[in-house]
Amino acid sequence: MSQRTLSADREATTAPDVVTAHRRASTRFGELVRAVEPDQWELPTPCADWSVRDLVNHVVAENLWTAPLLAGRTIADVGSTYDGDVLGGDPVAATDAATTSAGEAVDEPGVTQRIVHLSFGDTPAAEYVYQLFADHLLHGWDLAQAIGADDSMDPDLVDACASWFTTVEDAYRQAGAIGPRPSVPPDADARALLLARFGRSDTISVATRFNAEFARRDVARIMAHMTEDCVFESTDPAPDGRRVEGADAVANVWRELFTASPTARFDVEEIIGAGDRAVVRWTFDWGDGHVRGVDVMRVRDGKVAEKLSYVKG
Repeated sequence: MSQRTLSADREATTAPDVVTAHRRASTRFGELVRAVEPDQWELPTPCADWSVRDLVNHVVAENLWTAPLLAGRTIADVGSTYDGDVLGGDPVAATDAATTSAGEAVDEPGVTQRIVHLSFGDTPAAEYVYQLFADHLLHGWDLAQAIGADDSMDPDLVDACASWFTTVEDAYRQAGAIGPRPSVPPDADARALLLARFGRSDTISVATRFNAEFARRDVARIMAHMTEDCVFESTDPAPDGRRVEGADAVANVWRELFTASPTARFDVEEIIGAGDRAVVRWTFDWGDGHVRGVDVMRVRDGKVAEKLSYVKG
């Protein structure tokens, strides 16, 4: 979601701690950016078609927009200043600078009593700050998922975001700013419910994290995302593949694969979640050629319990 593309048609929610919530969510996002390793910037995220760099670029651009919009400038005033890449050669430094600028603007006394001029019309600044807070909170979770970091969310921030989002969820979904709400178990906690309301799925996130580690070819980190009784079915030999059971045996398969194909890579094309199942469309490229295929994964207790692979041809 973006302050330039969506503004709720309602009065601002009264919440005295929205500035504090924004500060805490922004700080956490900055911590996660500093945790991104050099080989992780192009990894996929739970946000469709966004790499880690794309996601961070989006949030940094929002932070760069914050000060001018809160100062009363319009979308036309700012124009294309913050379009395209705003991270440059040092994404961490760019994030820190933009976070500081936005934080100082949000912290100004009386800022939430102002009106900001967004693309969908004039909007109470408190509403705008809620949008920014929610973006940092949810995209922080997205970023944590992508890089394999701690994806926990501050319960107080979850509650604050859920309370605000109650009156705008339908508008966000109708505007296409969030995806369909996936189903959640009856005993889902507040965090899982909030993620679902924003169109996010723990099943997809587990598959995303697994594939991010797979792309790094680190067997220990891959297996940290699989259950002890995990099952892998390969695409060879045809027609039924080879079935391997248990963490030790599956880890040996990955070692054999990475040794035999030291420069080959898997590129994820799409991840689709349904309940405890995820379908991952991928391309395997070994340099002289490639194949396309899918994995059907089953997720249990936050880890991959089954990885059943199928290939075209």
